[in-house]
Amino acid sequence: MTRIALFGGIYNNYLALEAALADARRRGVDAVHCLGDMGAFGPHPDRVFPLLRDHGVLCIQGNYDNSVGNGLGDCQCGYTDPRDNYFARISYSYTFKNTSAVNRDWLRDLPAQRRLLLGRYRVLLCHGSPRRTNEFLWESATSSAFLNYLCDTHQIDVICTTHTGIKWHRPLDNDRHFINVGVLGRPENDGTTNVWYAILSAEPNLTVEFVPVHYDFQRLAAEMREEKLPEEFVETIETGWWTTCLEILPGKERRRGRM
Repeated sequence: MTRIALFGGIYNNYLALEAALADARRRGVDAVHCLGDMGAFGPHPDRVFPLLRDHGVLCIQGNYDNSVGNGLGDCQCGYTDPRDNYFARISYSYTFKNTSAVNRDWLRDLPAQRRLLLGRYRVLLCHGSPRRTNEFLWESATSSAFLNYLCDTHQIDVICTTHTGIKWHRPLDNDRHFINVGVLGRPENDGTTNVWYAILSAEPNLTVEFVPVHYDFQRLAAEMREEKLPEEFVETIETGWWTTCLEILPGKERRRGRM
C-alpha cells in the first residue's frame, strides 16, 4: 500500500462517516482505517456499523468500543472534571443502550492496535497512544523527545492516533512522524461545522493531508434533538465550538476556542 485514509472518533455521526467514505474512495486510497470510538455524542449508534462493513473499513478498538463491547460501567474516556464526566455518563448510557448485542460483540473483539507497511514506512495505528488507549497526546503539551522515544520503543516509523478530537502532525527524527488523524464525530472547536480525516501517502516520502468533511450537520442536529441528547452536544454540531470536554484541553488549545 502507498495511500490510505484514516479517521477516528465517529461518535455515532453516521452522516459524516458516509461523506468521508465517499470522498476517500473518490481519491483512490488503497485502504480505509478507523482508529476507534464508533459511539458517543451523536444519535443512532447502529447506523454506523453497516457503513463500516459495507466499505471494508479496518477498525481498531477505542476506549468507548472496549467499554461498550465489554459492558463496562463507563466510557473510560480519561476525564477528571466532574462536568465532563457528567456529560460522558449521559453519552455512554445512550450509546450502550442503543447498540445492538451483535455490534457490541463485534466491538469487544476488535484489536487494540494494528501495524502495517505503507511504502517503506512501518506504521502503528492506535487510539490514544501506544502506551494507553485513553492517553491524551496534545500538540502543545507533548514533546518531540517523548514521541521519538515511543517510536524507538515500539520500533516504528509512523504513529497514528485520534482520541483528543483535534488533528495534528509532527515530523520527528530520522524521517519518523506522529499524526493525530482527527475525528469525524464533531468539529474540532474552531467555529466551523466540518469534521476531518487524514490521507497518508508514501511515494516514496511520507505526505500527510488533512481533508475537511462537509456533511448535513443540520440533519444530525435535528436527530440529536429527537433523541433527546443534551443541547450542549447539539450546539457543538451547529456552531463548531465545544461546550463539553473543555477541561481536558491544555492552555494553548483552549485559547483557540470560544469558551
